[in-house]
Amino acid sequence: MFKLFQKKEKKKKQLISKKPENKTQDYGVIDILNKEDVYQKGLTRVLDFIAPAAFGVSSAYLQIGEVYCRTIFVSAYPRILSIGWSNRMITLDLPMDIAFFIHPINTNKVLKTLKKKVAQIQSQINIESEKGLVRSPELEMAYRNVEELRDKLQEGVEKVFKFGLYVNIYAKDLEVLEKNTDILESSLESMSIFTKKAVFRMKEGFDSCLPLCSDKLMIGSDLNTAPLSTAFPFISSNVTSNQGIMYGINKHNNSLILFDRFSMENANTVVFAKSGAGKSYTIKLEILRSLMLGTDSIIIDPEDEYRYLAEAVGGSYISVSLNSSHHINPFSLKANAEENMEEILRSNTVDLIGLFKLMLGNITPEEDTVLARAIHETYLVRDITKETAVEELPNKNMPLLTDFHEILKNMQGGENLAMRVEKYTQGVYKGFLNQPSNIILKNRLIVFNIRDLEDELRPIAMYLILKYIWNEVRFNVKKRLITVDEAWWMMQHEDGAKFLFSIAKRIRKYYGGLTTITQDISDFLGSSHGKAIVSNSSIQLLMKQSKSSVDVVADTFYLTDKEKYFLMETQVGEGIFFAGNKRAAIQVVASYNEDKIITTNPAQRMKMEKREA
Repeated sequence: MFKLFQKKEKKKKQLISKKPENKTQDYGVIDILNKEDVYQKGLTRVLDFIAPAAFGVSSAYLQIGEVYCRTIFVSAYPRILSIGWSNRMITLDLPMDIAFFIHPINTNKVLKTLKKKVAQIQSQINIESEKGLVRSPELEMAYRNVEELRDKLQEGVEKVFKFGLYVNIYAKDLEVLEKNTDILESSLESMSIFTKKAVFRMKEGFDSCLPLCSDKLMIGSDLNTAPLSTAFPFISSNVTSNQGIMYGINKHNNSLILFDRFSMENANTVVFAKSGAGKSYTIKLEILRSLMLGTDSIIIDPEDEYRYLAEAVGGSYISVSLNSSHHINPFSLKANAEENMEEILRSNTVDLIGLFKLMLGNITPEEDTVLARAIHETYLVRDITKETAVEELPNKNMPLLTDFHEILKNMQGGENLAMRVEKYTQGVYKGFLNQPSNIILKNRLIVFNIRDLEDELRPIAMYLILKYIWNEVRFNVKKRLITVDEAWWMMQHEDGAKFLFSIAKRIRKYYGGLTTITQDISDFLGSSHGKAIVSNSSIQLLMKQSKSSVDVVADTFYLTDKEKYFLMETQVGEGIFFAGNKRAAIQVVASYNEDKIITTNPAQRMKMEKREA
């Protein structure tokens, strides 16, 4: 008995000695786990950053923080759907998320259902026929449609899907939410597509439109392959062709914008951008790539930005200034053998009167008549009349501005005009216009630099150079681009704008294209001729705009609010490229070697010059 008691006591002591060890071990693990949970709960996670402050669920909308959301779904479609009908919905300027869910349906089940449907329609047709009723076109059409679908399903040409289209619309307050909902529903109802609100299922609708590929609403319509294919939102413009040069990358779909200016109705281009947006860089890149395809270029450069390009490709760089050795005689004549001498003289007289209006300022109608007579007499002095043969022109000594000045002095009513012309023959501007022409336009790339001219003379020089180039264009027809940088200098003057517009209209006939670049948009578009030049340009390029000018651009090019915002916030080298009726956001991209040739960045240019030295 005593031994049994001892055994029990021993066993009891062993149990007591074991329990504290087990308890201490178990409690330690639990304590560590509890502390780990507390630690993890105290950490800030990604969900804490992206989660809204509050999430409220109502029967007709959700409240996510300070934003309201409503889900609507398409409940009914018309019998015929046009291709790209979803474009109208997607291009609406509304904050919204759109989700498409396409669930395939077993073809055998569909065929069984259609078989029953055909039997019902056929039975109804037979019943009406036995009653002697007039045939029903609706029943006959339904019968044909069902039978046609059965044939295509059986052949495997078509399949049937359950198509769900859900839209989450957002707004800052309920009033705007109602307005946005009405806009979207009206847009769809105009195409006979009807929608409903996901009442009491807003949370499921919101989750379904998240990029989680989870259809929690499971509401849709049965569509076969053909009508379903029309819903796909192929809305990105594909501005490209099988020929031409690369202008840049389409920012909508990362495709290349390849285009040939000469494939359009005309080859004219206008470029609008603020200073530093990359407009000259883009055009230099176009000129460089066009040269490789056999297109010549003539450039009027007011800021000495094209010198390095001309030197790199072996082009001609002509500096026009008061002290320059290069001269253009405004009275020079050049024409093809097929042209009529009388028409040549008449056209040149009109151009000269426009030049003199730039040089002399305001001209009265009487003085206009005197100028025309003086020009006629000036050519007559050198024995150039309408009877002169065109073939004789190269052998004729062309009159100079000095001859014109002398005739004005001796002409009744021309004394005042002669005094105003004198500063170009004997005054501070002598030598600029009063020399025989010594410029030969034989190179494939020719740059006329007018940077060193005074501001007063720049419009005159641009007009004179364009007139000289125009004579060459008419005389020697070839694929050629004429680029006028900072064209707003000419648009400030009515006669300069008129002359530039006349070139834009007529250059197409001589296999040429005019490129006008400007940063002063108000001056350019403020002229009726400026707007006409835009209308006569098949390609337009809009790059970064200032807030003061973006409204004028938007009104001229019918931009949406989204496009306006894009032009104000876009980066250097980006913009909107218009080619006829097509448009796309563009990013201009140059290769390393191209960038070395065309860059105008002073720091980059200095580094390159040091490296070359």
